[in-house]
Amino acid sequence: MKIRISLIFILLFNIVISQERKIIQIIEAGSFDRNENTLPGANILKKDNEIRVHLFHDGMDVWSDYALFYKKNNSFKASGNVVVKQGDSIELYSEILDYDGNERKIIARENVVFNNKSSSLKTQILYHDRDLKEIYFENGGTIKDSSNTIKSSRGKYFLNNSKYSFKDRVNVYNDDYNINSDILDYFSDTEKAFFYGPTVINGVDYTIFCEKGFYDTKNKNGYFVKKSKILYDKRKIEGDSLIFDDKKQYASGINNVIITDTLNKTIIKGDFGQVYKALDSALITKNPYAIKIYKTDSLFIKADSLFAIGPEEDRIIKGRYNVNFIKSNMSGKSDKFVMNQKNGLIKLLRNDLSGREQQVLTSNEIAKKNPVIWNGNSQMTGDEIHILRDLKTNDLDSLKILNNAFIIEKDSLGFNNFNQMKGIDLYGKFQENELKKLKLNRNTEMIYYLYDEDTNELVGIDKAICSSIEMLIDNNEIEEIIFYTNPEGKVYPEDELEENEKILNGFNWRIKEKIYNKNQIINN
Repeated sequence: MKIRISLIFILLFNIVISQERKIIQIIEAGSFDRNENTLPGANILKKDNEIRVHLFHDGMDVWSDYALFYKKNNSFKASGNVVVKQGDSIELYSEILDYDGNERKIIARENVVFNNKSSSLKTQILYHDRDLKEIYFENGGTIKDSSNTIKSSRGKYFLNNSKYSFKDRVNVYNDDYNINSDILDYFSDTEKAFFYGPTVINGVDYTIFCEKGFYDTKNKNGYFVKKSKILYDKRKIEGDSLIFDDKKQYASGINNVIITDTLNKTIIKGDFGQVYKALDSALITKNPYAIKIYKTDSLFIKADSLFAIGPEEDRIIKGRYNVNFIKSNMSGKSDKFVMNQKNGLIKLLRNDLSGREQQVLTSNEIAKKNPVIWNGNSQMTGDEIHILRDLKTNDLDSLKILNNAFIIEKDSLGFNNFNQMKGIDLYGKFQENELKKLKLNRNTEMIYYLYDEDTNELVGIDKAICSSIEMLIDNNEIEEIIFYTNPEGKVYPEDELEENEKILNGFNWRIKEKIYNKNQIINN
C-alpha cells in the first residue's frame, strides 16, 4: 500500500514538473537538417537569405545565423551574430551562446554586449541565470552608462534592482573623476556607488579615501566612513564620517574630525567640521582646538568655534567664545582670537560691551571680561592684546596691550601680596621666545613690594605714579623697574596701608583661569 502511494506521488510530481517545464520552440529558420553521425540528437538550423534562425523560450527570443537545437535536452547552441531579447529588460549580443532550457541558464561568449535601460556591459564570457535574475562575468568586463565607464575583473548584475556588484580592481572613470576600489556596488538606474573595501576617488581638485562609503556619481556627492579622509583645497579632512559635495564645493566631518593645513602647518580638531572651498574657509565646532606648529614649539588653541578663512597664502584662524591658548611658557584667554598666517599677528579680543554694560559695569567687572595672558608668574590684561611673531624664525617678537593695560605679579616672598602696574597701553619685546622687556605708557601707576636682598624681609610697599614705566625681565620675573617723566612715589610700611590701598583700581587676579599645559586644552 505504501509503495502504491509513493508511485502515485512520483507520477503526480513528474506531471507537475513537465507542465512547468516549457519547451524551446523553433519560430523559423532558413534551413533545417539533421546528421546523426556527426551531430547526434541535434536539429541543425541555419540562416538562409533574409531568414535567420529564431528560437523562443518562456518570453525570451534568440536570433542567430546558426544553431544546434537538442529537443531531448531542451537546449541549444547558437552562433553567428547572436541576439537575445526578453521584454525591455534584457538585450544581449554575442558570437556564441549556449542555453539550457531546463536550468534556464545562458553562457554567452566572444564580444558579448549586455544592454539594459540605462547601461551597457561588454565582456568575453557572460553567465545569466534566468531564475535568479542574475548576470555575471569572471574574466573582466566594462560597463558604460550616461556618466561613467566601469572596469572590473569580476562582476554580477541583479536585474531586480538594477545593481552591479564588482570585486577585484574596480575602476570607475568619468571626465571629472575616477574611482578605484576593491569591492563596489553600482546601481545603474541611479548611478550611485557603494564601497565595501579600500577606495580612492580622484577628482579635479580633490582626493577621497575610505574603506566604506557611498558616492552619487551623477550629483557628485557622497558619504564616507572607516579610515576616511579627503584632500581638498590644500587641506586634509579626516573623521569618523565625512560628507562631500563637489557641486556645492563643500565637505564636512562628524566625530574625531581633523582638518590639516599642510602649507601653514596648522591642525584643527573637533567633533564637527565644515570646509567651504568657494569661501576658502573651514569651521570646527563641538570641542574644537587648533595646533599651530612652529619650528621648535606649537601653539594650542581651544574655543567654542574655530574658523580658518582665506586663501592658503593669506589664511586667518579665528576662535570665538571661551578661547584658551598655550605656547611654551605663555598662555591666555579671551572672548575672540584672530591669527593671521601671513603677517604673524595674533589678536586677543573682548566681545563688544553693550551700552548698558558700559554704564553699569565697574572697572573691576570690565577687567574680568578682558583678554588675559600669563607669562611665567605675571598676568597681563587689557581691552585688546596683540602678539606678533617673527615670520623668518617663527619666534615670538613683540607684545602690545591696548587700553587698560594691567600687570599683576604674585609676590613670591610675601603671603597674598601682589606687585601691580597699570597704564593705558603696554609694549613688550621677546628674545628667543622669552619676554625680556615691558613698557607701560600714559597714566601709569604701580604698587611694588620691596625686600631686603640679604634677609628677604619686607622693607615696605612702593606706591608710585608717572607717565611711563619700563620693566626688565629675566627668567620670567621682573628684575628692574625704570620710571620716566616726573615720577611721584613713596615707600610705605606695610602696617600703614589699609588692605584696599594695597590694590590698584581694576585689580583682578585670575589665577584660577590659568592654563598650565596643553592637556587642559586637548582633554577639556
